[in-house]
Formats: sequence, structure tokens, C-alpha cells
Amino acid sequence: MRRAVVLLSGGLDSATTLSVAIHEGFDAHALSFHYGQRHDIEVTAAKRVAASLGASEHRIAAIDLRIFGGSALTDEIAVPTNCDTKKTSGIPITYVPARNTIFLSYALAWCEVLGAADIFIGVNAIDYSGYPDCRPAFIAAFEELANVATKAGVEGTRFQIHAPLISMSKSQIIRKGTELGVDFSLTRSCYDPVGDGLACGECDSCRLRLEGFRAAGFEDPISYATK
Repeated sequence: MRRAVVLLSGGLDSATTLSVAIHEGFDAHALSFHYGQRHDIEVTAAKRVAASLGASEHRIAAIDLRIFGGSALTDEIAVPTNCDTKKTSGIPITYVPARNTIFLSYALAWCEVLGAADIFIGVNAIDYSGYPDCRPAFIAAFEELANVATKAGVEGTRFQIHAPLISMSKSQIIRKGTELGVDFSLTRSCYDPVGDGLACGECDSCRLRLEGFRAAGFEDPISYATK
């Protein structure tokens, strides 16, 4: 089995991506991050998802993007609520500067140690918040970087960044995950959970998730404070 590093946030996209990697025959090594986000709910969810889907290994890297801030997820900035996810223009304040670049760099470092050449990331450029590091151009550029910036790349390894969900709608992702046996009750997507981790139902991430389940014809199995 070929080894792969799979970025796992604990949300439904990354859970589906992990399942895709495993079903494609990869020996999946999951990687999550404590990066200074508002809550640990997603990391706890990532642990459940990795165990449920049978990742070979799950590591959690601790970094602190709060030292830069600049995002509602890592700074004292309110998370926007009840935005129209179809009409909002511009890059929202929930964008974390260079987050996917940083995450992929960590995944690339682990690949070199594992002798792996494949990285999976659950980015999506259809039903998403408009983040620049979720677009095909970014994925292609990082793949090019990986192949010139590493010892393995210089010595002949050809790294590939897999983004299997990038052209799928949220409802298609949910159907795909369901088909592959993903237990979405284990996942969490909320930017700003309330109480003991209840999803708010009002942030961009919650609204995109809820709209996706409705469009897919399924009931979202997690609970919300409001929806």
C-alpha cells in the first residue's frame, strides 16, 4: 500500500477525503492541527473520524496562528452570522491567513519522513466561503512547489496533492461520504460553537453544511443551537 498524508480537520469535507484516500487503497496517515482556533471541538471530532475510518495513524500538530491573528477564528473578531453564502462577495473575515499553505507544508514534511508522495486535502471550490487557498490554482501551485522544495523532490519523487472534492457541491460531497460509509454524526464544522460544543447554525460553515444536507436529501445528524 502506498502511504499518504491526509489533512483532517474534523469536518465533513475532510472526513470524506480521508474515506476516499482509504478506498483508493492508500495507507492513510491523518494530520490535524491545534492552530489557535477558537475551540477544540474540531480536533476532538478529527480523533473520532480517524478512528472510525481506520487511519493508520493520526497525529495532531500544535502551532499558534494567534500570534498573527487577522481572522475571526484566531483573533478577537466576531464570527459573522446569517450571511447569504451564495451572494457574499470578497474574502470573509473567517479566512485564516496562509492556513492551507502552512498545513500542506507540515503534510509535505511528514511525507518526506514517511517516504510518501501523496497528500490529500479536502478543499472545495464550489460550495465554499471564497477562500483563495481552496482553489485549483493554489493546489497546482503548491504541488509544483513540493517538487522543487524538498530533498525527495530533487531526488526524483513526484509529489501529488489530491483534492478529490474540489469540483463537487456540498450535497455531492455528502452523498459521496454516505456512499463510502462516513459517519457524519462524528464530524463538526462550526466556526463558533456554543455551550458544550453545540453548532451555532448561523456561521458560514454551518449554513453551507445545512444547505448541503438539505440538497442531498438527508438530515444532518448533529445538533444545532439554531437552524
